Amino acid sequence: MAEISKLQVETAIKSYTDPYLEKDLVSAGAVKDIKIDGGKVAVTVSLGFPAAGYVADLAKEVKAKVETINGVSSAEVTVNVNIASHAAQKGIKHVKGVKNIIAVASGKGGVGKSTTAVNLALALQAEGATVGILDADIYGPSQPRMLGSNAKPDSQDGQSLEPVISHGIQSMSIGYLIEEETPMIWRGPMVTQALDQLLNDTNWREVDYLIIDLPPGTGDTQLTLAQKVPVSGAVIVTTPQDIALLDARKGLKMFEKVEVPVLGIIENMSIHICSKCGHEEHIFGQGGGQRMSDDYDVAFLGALPLDISIREQADSGKPTVVNDPQGRIAQIYREIARRVSAKLSLRAKDHSTKFPKIVIQNN
Repeated sequence: MAEISKLQVETAIKSYTDPYLEKDLVSAGAVKDIKIDGGKVAVTVSLGFPAAGYVADLAKEVKAKVETINGVSSAEVTVNVNIASHAAQKGIKHVKGVKNIIAVASGKGGVGKSTTAVNLALALQAEGATVGILDADIYGPSQPRMLGSNAKPDSQDGQSLEPVISHGIQSMSIGYLIEEETPMIWRGPMVTQALDQLLNDTNWREVDYLIIDLPPGTGDTQLTLAQKVPVSGAVIVTTPQDIALLDARKGLKMFEKVEVPVLGIIENMSIHICSKCGHEEHIFGQGGGQRMSDDYDVAFLGALPLDISIREQADSGKPTVVNDPQGRIAQIYREIARRVSAKLSLRAKDHSTKFPKIVIQNN
């Protein structure tokens, strides 16, 4: 009997296309080791994105492919996850304690961006990542309510802030520092400074992904983010109707101009399912997010229904992903989280933090 070669194993694995990377594992550089001992084959796969809800299925698929090789008596597949830091805009200082920053944006208000941001953060955590969320909406902070926390951040040295922990994720918001009904009557430069302090003066603790919930539009806060914050990628949230898509396109163009990669588009309120009879209706139109992703050659990350439970659960401080973790909507958020992080995992890595800093001293 002819010996089994690594090339045969790689060829067999190549016949499986990963649904999140949208390419085979060999081409994606995810196959790290192949050991062959007679008819026994052991394969080690390393994913660059959190995938707790997918690892078992992936191992099963790869095992089945390898076992189709003539002469293979058994296949053992080990799947590891190793989340790296990815490149951001050139010349912007790395945020201590944070590997990757993902901005969640929308061109206009009212499309459910903040609800999507918090559920995306919780979904990434459910998939196995360490996650933080920064509420960058200084005028209308909503994350404290959505996370069910009104705690005041601790400060151990009087200069930096400890993130507020809620549902296992680290968070920071101006809403933790002011009364909920207090208006922020600030001009642009003050807002910019506040955002910079909330980001850089918070002691983030080994965060794989920091989700930044941006205010709607393309104004001061978004420009500050592009110029001063090392953003690894952006996600655009829209609804299907034309007016929302028009503004979402402006947001996408803004990120393109400042050289922040857009990881994809999420279509919110895609379809309404009647809670009484189950009738499905496209209230805001149909297929707008998909058309936008096709027009701009960016990924369509997923569609979420217009469901009263999403709003009720976010308003009550227990967003869908933690309130009903096994439910259909939570699973959609987890699918989107895997797609977002998989898209990011294919981008260039950031090695800057690994290089030693040269200090010149006069002795």
